[in-house]
Amino acid sequence: MDVPELLLHTTSVLESLGIEYRIVGSIASIAYGEPRFTNDVDIIVRLRLEHVKGLLKVFSPPEFYCSEQAMVHAIHRKFQFNVIHPASGLKVDFIVVSDSEFDQSRFRRGKRQLIDQVNEAWFASSEDVILKKLVYFHEGGSEKHLRDVAGILKVQAGKTETEYLEHWVTALGVEEEWLLVQERLKRQ
Repeated sequence: MDVPELLLHTTSVLESLGIEYRIVGSIASIAYGEPRFTNDVDIIVRLRLEHVKGLLKVFSPPEFYCSEQAMVHAIHRKFQFNVIHPASGLKVDFIVVSDSEFDQSRFRRGKRQLIDQVNEAWFASSEDVILKKLVYFHEGGSEKHLRDVAGILKVQAGKTETEYLEHWVTALGVEEEWLLVQERLKRQ
């Protein structure tokens, strides 16, 4: 299994179980920006306890490793858990959407788009991917987050909602990180 197959399998499972989701992280950065390597799939989900049995059935051994305890804990704490595909070493990080105003906003603003030539899936908007990447960098994340943001802004030039970005850059306290990206774009 490779990343595109894992992504397609995961989104098909979520849709068949009626679980709302948005693709975020590296996959979304690649979809909106520039290509790069990734070995995981990040998805925010509206997950409830009644979904646990269905997910465990589909992501079951020996093909997958998934902890029921971690899943239940993530639902209660609005945290994350992962599903691992041991044969490939790939994983899916499921991030249970919080009640924060930003998380609710980025979930509402999701967009349906192609993940390959045939299949569609729900993605977070390009603006929300940018904002979350800035937050990750602010929290001590790696330089790749700033590269991803710059790549998205370059590819999506003129297509992003500037007012939305500016509002949340301030609200999330990532003004410094935003300026770093702006400087990076000027140098390119």
